[in-house]
Amino acid sequence: MRTPTHDSAQKGIRQAIVSVVVNTALFVLKFWAGVISGSVALIADAWHTLSDSITSVIVIAGIKLSRKRPTAGYPFGYGRWEQIAALVCGFILAVVAYEFILDAIGRLKHNTAAHFGTIAILVTAFSILVKESLAQYAFWVYRKTGLVTMKAEAWHHRSDALSSIPVLIGIFIGKYFNKTFWWMDGVLGIIIALFLFWASYEIIKSAINKLLGERIPIELENDIKAYIHKHFGDYYTHHYHIHCYGDVRELTFHLHVDGSKTVEESHNLATHIELALKRDFHLECTIHIEPITVKT
Repeated sequence: MRTPTHDSAQKGIRQAIVSVVVNTALFVLKFWAGVISGSVALIADAWHTLSDSITSVIVIAGIKLSRKRPTAGYPFGYGRWEQIAALVCGFILAVVAYEFILDAIGRLKHNTAAHFGTIAILVTAFSILVKESLAQYAFWVYRKTGLVTMKAEAWHHRSDALSSIPVLIGIFIGKYFNKTFWWMDGVLGIIIALFLFWASYEIIKSAINKLLGERIPIELENDIKAYIHKHFGDYYTHHYHIHCYGDVRELTFHLHVDGSKTVEESHNLATHIELALKRDFHLECTIHIEPITVKT
């Protein structure tokens, strides 16, 4: 059984390590700026940034565990640790969104506006650029490797960049229109929190679907049927089921054969199809043989 590729895992781990280093540095910078400017919001934003470092550590652990080889106790390997790590990341993102909503509502209730100085402007703007760069890097790794935890990582980075936008807007609002638009920071905070809730929902939904077992994509099923028809003959296949373990995909389906074929002939046909699908579709296949006289 194929484990997650070494190259994919290395790309994911490399991204997570970069994330830990950069986020920790940003935390120190934001915290320092918050203390200097006396900004509670910026200090809170710094702790939010540090939470991404914790998430990245979870990602590293998830990727390493998913690459462990199958054992007698776990014959399908540890690939689903990737989905478990994604679930943890998704729930952390939901908690962060919930905290933002509480903070934003509290600001509206107490008529609290954002007040920041020049240092806060520079640090916040720099943080937004760095965090979005990290998000783009993580999305790139996700597209290259298909690791769902990289998608979760990317949204965590983007959530930090997005959460800093109302802080940056609040800087200018607080300086020039503080009395009229004191509520702007709170309203933007709620909007971004709802956006983060949606991102969390998408990440959690994707991970849960893979853990529960999804229906095989109709495009893949049609491609396999066309492939078998082209290379092996006009065989009828049905009852497709697919299970994902990290980037290992286990496929089972039924194959109708002429009832006059011997057991050995049917077995050889199934083996040849399994090997071909493994080679060309990267699928671990198990084929159930049925004589065409059997009604299903």
